[in-house]
Amino acid sequence: MKHLPGADPELVLLGSRFEELERIPLSEMTREEINALVQELGFYRKAAPEAQVPPEYLFAPAKPLEKASDHADL
Repeated sequence: MKHLPGADPELVLLGSRFEELERIPLSEMTREEINALVQELGFYRKAAPEAQVPPEYLFAPAKPLEKASDHADL
């Protein structure tokens, strides 16, 4: 995660080669809406900070771009 002072918050989805797939603005969303968004995108939430991440989520936590693009209107 990279914080840029003064920049509007946005979620940037990257591919396995770090190419930008999509930017989703977050400034108008509540914490609950953001939590629902990342869950809908397919990100894995660990039960505890020390918990292991399943192998299938290590390099590809988000769904394919065609699923993520449903949020272009946010």
